[in-house]
Amino acid sequence: MKLILVRHPQPLVAPGICYGSTDLEVAPAELEHTLAALRLLPDLPIYSSPLRRCAQLAARLSGNAIYDARLAEMHFGAWEMQAWDAIPRAEIDAWAADMVHYRPGGGESVFQMAGRIADFYDTLQSDTIIICHAGAMRLLRARHAGLPPAEMALQAAQTAHQIPYGSTLTL
Repeated sequence: MKLILVRHPQPLVAPGICYGSTDLEVAPAELEHTLAALRLLPDLPIYSSPLRRCAQLAARLSGNAIYDARLAEMHFGAWEMQAWDAIPRAEIDAWAADMVHYRPGGGESVFQMAGRIADFYDTLQSDTIIICHAGAMRLLRARHAGLPPAEMALQAAQTAHQIPYGSTLTL
């Protein structure tokens, strides 16, 4: 099964802000730029995170996109919309000590997110385009490689995030 993963365009948020599952808009110019870069995508079913930064792109690519909450970015609880610099160092250190199971800001752990991403992946039956977030992309890549949720979470937590906005990854 071929999957084409697309990261959403850059959202309207100041640099250095933890925004995870916060539902942010995308600047119209960013949306148009990403659409232009995706003009050669094949005609496949499109699944998308329901968060606006993904859903806006999905709606422009297809009138039949399917929005699935399991594709949303990780929920960072009380850390959402806080400057990374303002989050207490002890909390960041606690997360670094247990990247898989720690729930940043009391939100969601990477393991919990891996479970919902695995559940989504396991329902797929054909080649598909998936518009989502960097975290979801790393977890989908791990699931596509056959890893169970605990190993997906560990691999995603240990993989440096280097997925540009609006980029694609074909599995």
